[in-house]
Amino acid sequence: MIGLYRPGNSLLHRLPAGVKLVLLIVAILAATILVRTPVAVGAVAVVVAALFATARIPAKVAVAQLRPIVWMLLIIGVFQVIITSWQRALVVCGLLLISVALAALFTLTTRISDMLDTVSRALQPLRRFGVDPERVGLMLALAIRCIPLLATIVHEVAEARKARGLQWSMTALATPVLVRALRTADAMGDALVARGVDDD
Repeated sequence: MIGLYRPGNSLLHRLPAGVKLVLLIVAILAATILVRTPVAVGAVAVVVAALFATARIPAKVAVAQLRPIVWMLLIIGVFQVIITSWQRALVVCGLLLISVALAALFTLTTRISDMLDTVSRALQPLRRFGVDPERVGLMLALAIRCIPLLATIVHEVAEARKARGLQWSMTALATPVLVRALRTADAMGDALVARGVDDD
């Protein structure tokens, strides 16, 4: 979860964290609202791949960010095919993959300190209403960083399930993922409390 940032001098690395954060949100929202066909998903995927190339992120690193969510996408895809159609399944899974890729690109090209500083500055006017900008910034940073962490948990549980010959059991996947995710959240909460984040 920590240390995803890869130093570089590309245009994406040089962009201010605030600009990249706004672009990330706008891009994900626009893709979710506008993309409706597999062809459109493919076109957006090509653009995202070009962004990774612009940032000079090695293909191996880019694939590593996405590999852990393959099992999750397969499960979602199967359900979408059953209840809707294969075209809709491609769109849904494609948009999820694109969203994770964009979030990964953001973390790969943005220092966590810059991320926190940007959110804190943007929320300063809300301090008079009782909002703690530093805490909100920390929550956002943790949420973005935890995307690959959760995906890794799903991947590891899926591999363990396959090794036990239970690859078709949803219970063997969902239950361990939920338990590990809750344990991880508890551990992170304890670590934050130990560092005084929960102090009044």
